[in-house]
Amino acid sequence: MKKIKFYISALLLVAVGAMSLSSCSEDKLGETIFPDVDESLDPSSYTYQLDKFLMENYLKKYNLTFLYKMPDVSTNMNYNLVPATYENSIDLAVLCKHLWFDVYDKVAGEDFLKTYGPRIILLIGSPAYNPTSGTEIVGLAEGGIKISLFKVNAMRINDFNMMNEYYFKTMHHEFAHILHQTKTYPNQFNTISIGHYDSNNWQDRSEGQVASLGFVTTYASSEFREDFAETIANYIVKTDEQWEHILDLASRGWASGDEDDVTSQFFCYYYYPNNDVTQDLVYVSEYNVFIEEDEEGNIHKYWRNNVDSEGNRILVYDVEDKDGIDGRQAILDKVNIAREWLKTDWNVDLDALRDEVQTRQLNYDINQLRKLVTDIK
Repeated sequence: MKKIKFYISALLLVAVGAMSLSSCSEDKLGETIFPDVDESLDPSSYTYQLDKFLMENYLKKYNLTFLYKMPDVSTNMNYNLVPATYENSIDLAVLCKHLWFDVYDKVAGEDFLKTYGPRIILLIGSPAYNPTSGTEIVGLAEGGIKISLFKVNAMRINDFNMMNEYYFKTMHHEFAHILHQTKTYPNQFNTISIGHYDSNNWQDRSEGQVASLGFVTTYASSEFREDFAETIANYIVKTDEQWEHILDLASRGWASGDEDDVTSQFFCYYYYPNNDVTQDLVYVSEYNVFIEEDEEGNIHKYWRNNVDSEGNRILVYDVEDKDGIDGRQAILDKVNIAREWLKTDWNVDLDALRDEVQTRQLNYDINQLRKLVTDIK
């Protein structure tokens, strides 16, 4: 089974003065499944509470249209997409406010997103799946004015890691695209990992392999702009433990049985069968390695739950880092460039953003946040 990788992307749109449409058929189309968006509020409508919340907290405050009924003119008709559910739209609307807009209001000032924020946020229930590459789009930033968030109907509100990976990180990733579409980031960023991007096969690369090359995610290794947005977004939303895990992976050596095959699985440990160093080594995943510290402070590594023919635990060794790249330092250098760019060009403190997001995302009460909508009369 082909493993599906998701990605978040940026589209630069070119405005045209006029566009003509033609049809190859005289058949009449049936009624659209996409409801018209009515800017007036109907207190008797089932969606009145959310509609009023969006008007007060997004349209009036930021001049931002928050779309969740998925008008067909706002979507890419090349994908089979479905609207977001009303309940999940409520959750994502209040979480966007709490973890994105309120954060920038506090750290960068209330006028920042009014000036530089998106003008449209579109929620879509399903991912945009590409069966050819085995990838799915979960976010788009278009022309510096519109952000689309996909896969809303798959939300698991009590699964922090899932919410962080698919939605919270996507919010900050896509906004980073809007910012760099407005003011270009330093070209120095693009030179750090030059020669190691792979726009065609990034989805087949392993997490540890790309970390060692200086990328925070496999998708970051696809191209410069995605690397920049992924670096900012992951630094903001990853917990201290998760961020240190990325840096730890970046500090290791990685190898596989066939390093010419981009789809090969890469490993950072190896062992010799039966502890016999005359035999060919075998690579082993870090999840199957047991690390032990003795009374003298020496570190020993063993293949978990396996012994040799004499009952001795099988020793495990670190793969030598031969790629010639200090992956950990490369990632930290990228963060520093993003940090300076945000401070110099935008007067935004990246670390203050991270601190505020970390506090909020680990402590929010979704039931209380929902009341921002459900308590509306």
